[in-house]
Amino acid sequence: MEFPKKCKQTVCQEEKEMTQYDDTVDRQRRLILAEKWAKGVKTLHAHSLTSLWYDDRGDDGSVMDTEYNDGLVMREIRETGEIVYFGKSLEGDELLQHFGQHTGK
Repeated sequence: MEFPKKCKQTVCQEEKEMTQYDDTVDRQRRLILAEKWAKGVKTLHAHSLTSLWYDDRGDDGSVMDTEYNDGLVMREIRETGEIVYFGKSLEGDELLQHFGQHTGK
């Protein structure tokens, strides 16, 4: 069954209108994946060092540092249970770029 010419043009116009959102939808899809990935643990580091690149606190004694995929580092000071954060979580375009570099997506 063949559609009348008028209907074909309408369908074609509707397809053009829908495809204009493809990039926006793809970006949002990748952002959702990136936000989930960002919360994943990249490294765990139990130590008593004071010379780590992100450490600006001095001597915290024995600590457990958890580095997340988005660059945030959470430190638990073993003696007191205090939690300290270093850096900041990446968001938006910055997170998408970091996500793409590490996952190829």
